[in-house]
Amino acid sequence: MCQLLSMNCNTPTDIVFSFTGFSERGGRTDEHKDGWGIAFFEEKGVRHFIDDKPAVESALAEMIKTHPIKSKNVIAHIRKATQGETSLQNCHPFIREAWGQEWVFAHNGDLKSFAPVLNGSYQPAGNTDSELAFCFLMQGLTQEFGDVAPSIEQVRQFLKQFSAEVASHGTFNFTLSNGAALYVHCSTKLHYVERQFPFTTAALSDENLAIDFSAVTTPQDRVAVIVTEPLTTNEQWTAFQTGELKVFVDGRVLPEFSEHQTSYQEPLRLVA
Repeated sequence: MCQLLSMNCNTPTDIVFSFTGFSERGGRTDEHKDGWGIAFFEEKGVRHFIDDKPAVESALAEMIKTHPIKSKNVIAHIRKATQGETSLQNCHPFIREAWGQEWVFAHNGDLKSFAPVLNGSYQPAGNTDSELAFCFLMQGLTQEFGDVAPSIEQVRQFLKQFSAEVASHGTFNFTLSNGAALYVHCSTKLHYVERQFPFTTAALSDENLAIDFSAVTTPQDRVAVIVTEPLTTNEQWTAFQTGELKVFVDGRVLPEFSEHQTSYQEPLRLVA
């Protein structure tokens, strides 16, 4: 299956170091050769790059590694196809608009007997289960919250129910962001690390490259990196639990507040 990489920070930061190691898994140190993509939030806009070539053969991926693009939320993906042919329209991450916000989504997994009822407001351009799930997610969000954009906590509560329902059809690891927060759900395997002062040196596991973060950060910086398999050999990565949903804001996990609940109660309309 595919692999995911995301970053959430409290100040715009480049992802060159992490992406350099991650992209090696797109055909050199691993078998994810069916395309790749990355999206950077910048204020209300998104820089979006996708390629149906393996990341290790892509001139576009090389550009990402050599041209630092700073962002507070980044979502990247390398693909090993389980559903849908190798094509640009099937490359993650996918983007849709709601409430004047760009929403970006990437998925790792395989959903079986998954045929949600779509009402036409969101439709997939490709033929992957991933984009289908994203369209269903955006449809559900906009139906639930109408004309008023939901809060971070409301989105979290919605995603808890949504993720459990969709994950009943298979593996549903995903990352989602609208630029305000990064939402991450784990079905099988995800890891994260929170980098903050005092910063240390990190060494990649897929490439002969190390960086002293203390030389390129300030004491106020915080950076969270989420990935399918740990990217470095000398950092303490935390594994997600099965079925766990975490929200990252300003470079750290957002604590839960049980008193904030969304009104979402209706069952999701999935058709086998």
